[in-house]
Formats: sequence, structure tokens, C-alpha cells
Amino acid sequence: MSAERSLHLPADWSLVPIGELLAFKNGLNKGKAYFGHGTPIVNYMDVFSRAGLLASDIKGLVSVSTAEKSAFSVRKGDVLFTRTSETPEEVGVSAVLLEDLDDAVFSGFVLRGRPKNQRLDVEFSKYCFASTFVRAQIVSSATYTTRALTNGRVLSKTLVPFPSSTEEQRAIAVALSDADGVIEGLERLIAKKRRIKQGAMQELLTGKRRLPGFSGEWEETTFGEIAHIRNEKVKTFKNPVAQRCIELEQIAPETGAILFEVDASKRSSVKYRFQSGDVLFGRLRPYLRKYHFANDAGVCSTEIWPLRARNCDPGFLYQIVQTNAFIQAASEAYGTHMPRADWNKLKVFAVQLPEDPEEQRAIATVLEDMEAEIRTLETRLAKARAIKAGMMEALLTGRVRLAEPMPLKKATEAAE
Repeated sequence: MSAERSLHLPADWSLVPIGELLAFKNGLNKGKAYFGHGTPIVNYMDVFSRAGLLASDIKGLVSVSTAEKSAFSVRKGDVLFTRTSETPEEVGVSAVLLEDLDDAVFSGFVLRGRPKNQRLDVEFSKYCFASTFVRAQIVSSATYTTRALTNGRVLSKTLVPFPSSTEEQRAIAVALSDADGVIEGLERLIAKKRRIKQGAMQELLTGKRRLPGFSGEWEETTFGEIAHIRNEKVKTFKNPVAQRCIELEQIAPETGAILFEVDASKRSSVKYRFQSGDVLFGRLRPYLRKYHFANDAGVCSTEIWPLRARNCDPGFLYQIVQTNAFIQAASEAYGTHMPRADWNKLKVFAVQLPEDPEEQRAIATVLEDMEAEIRTLETRLAKARAIKAGMMEALLTGRVRLAEPMPLKKATEAAE
């Protein structure tokens, strides 16, 4: 069965090799001394981070000759692809230049695809190379030695489902751009709510702002006085408590959410035991902000500290480990490649503590309510991203047709 048949492409769509649309060129390689001054340069992270690039997005600078500026130029409509990365999944990621960049060039870690003709709408090119069908081809064709690689020859052979009508391309781009707008709006709102929560933590956890009804004394103490590591190691094989195991990769950064469950009782290893009410803190690369409040018993990686509260409400302790000041202190770690938090430094970390346990609990409740609001927004964001992914699969294969730009609500319903 042909690829067209397996995709069920409409009659006026076809599978087009990218090489019919774009001409590829490798980027500029220069020594470190040339960077930081000169002309703008489109770097790997610019391409990897966003599907559409504006002049204001390009922050890198490089010193180049007039000949280099001409040979490695970029302009509106150029599609740039990541050429190399640590994993195949990160090569061939694309971004299109949505406006001209005066005198700009592009990095050797990037491939430039310059349009050969007028067949490809600029806005459509933000999306058409990111479909599951196209990405699967790029990833499977990447080579790997010490790093994953792709090149212009390989990308030129990659097939992309392609509507012949530029009007249809534009309509698809509008629908997907509307979906991006919803996602970006939620991302901005979540970032704002996190900043507000961090500000509230700074005030409430230091006594600078008091909750109504509380006027008791506060004391300055140390982290080691309000928490200690539950240093109870257990063997996991056939151990019922190990049926709930938490590893670092299961903890979502910043949110404290557990992404998936693991049963460690079927394998032999040594883990920390934790109990309900313990605060789990990822000591490996603590700047990743991996923490979790345990509501039941289980085991966790020895790269996670199970912290038991003492002389302190557990919920208050959980809020302390989320503060910027605590994360900064924890990040003054030992080890360079795999830094780990140093307990000897953290146990002397200064903490302000209300003497009234009820005030501790009230503060923890206020901050947890703020976090619950953020979690609700995170759920909405995940749903919006899933809807957009469904829209992309439906619209970029012709399974759903758009005669004209469709409002986001209708496009969402069609994708579902």
C-alpha cells in the first residue's frame, strides 16, 4: 500500500519530497572568539524553541566577513532545521523566519531550507514539517555516532503531505495559529500565577505579611531544626511497601505532581522508605525543582530525600522547600556533572517559623490553594496542547478540510 493510500490523502493533495520545496545549505562554523559581537546569528536553540521566528527572537551575535554574510544569509520564508543533537528526536526540528533579518546568518548546528518556488505558504511552513508523519521519517533516518545527525540530502527525500492550494495552506495555518494563541495565553497566565505565588511565599513564610487572626511570635531557626532525612533504607524485592515507588523522572518540575506510578517490588534494589506526610525533595540537580508531598507510604530513589517534619507543620515544610531561596541554597551543591544538594549546607539554612502551629497550617493552606489554582490551569494547558496535536494530525493530512479559515472552536470540534 502506498503512503498516499495509508494516509488517505484527498485527491488534490500529494506527498511531496521536501527537496522539491526547499534547497538546503549547511550553516556557519566559527571559533568562540568570534561570538558575542557583530551580526545576528540564528542559533540551534532559536530554531528548537519556536516554530516561527521574528527578528526580536534572535539574540546571538557573531563577527563575519562580507563573503560569509552573503553565503550564510537568512531571509523571510527560509525554513531552518536543527542538524545535530544528543538524541534523534531532537534533529530536524524546524522553524520558519516570519520576517527579514538584516545582515543575519545561521549557525553550523542548523540547516537552511530556502524556498525554491511559491508553492509553500510561509505561515503553513510553521506546521507542515512538524506532523507525526514527517517527524517519524526524519527521526528514523537520522544517523548516530556520538551525536544524532541529519543533513540536507536526507531531509530533501523526506515526504510531506501537501495541499496544492495555497489558500488551503493558509486556512490550516490560521486554525493552528489560533490554537497556538490559546496555548501561549495559558502559558503566560501560569507563569504570572507562579510569580504571584513566589511573591506570596516570600512574604508569608518570613512573617512580612500576616494572615488575619494571627499575631503570635515568630522565631528564627534552621532547616535542620524543622526537618530531618528519614534515613530508612529497604530492599524492594517482594516488599509490599515498594509497590509504590517514586523515581526522579516521575516528579513533574515545579508542580509536585507524580507523572506515572512504578512498582519496584518485582526487582531487587535498595530505596528510601517514606511515610504519609513526608516531603520528598530531589537532591540530584535541585535546580530542577522536583518535590512532592506524600499522602501515603512508599519508597523512593536514594536521589530523593524523604524529609520528615519536626517542630513544624509538614505542609509548612513543603512550602519552604519550594522557595527560591531554598532552591538556591540547595543548588550550592557538590559535584559538577551531576550536582547533588549538600545536607551540611542545607541544615543551617535560616528559616522563619511562627510559634503557633495553627498559623503554620493556615499559611500552608493559603499557598496550597494558590498551587491548586495553578494545577487547574496546567490541566487546561495539557488539554489545549492535546487538542492542537489532534488538530495537526487532522489538518496536516487532509482528513479534515478547511475551505476557509475556521474559528478555533470549530476546528477543535473537527479535530476531536
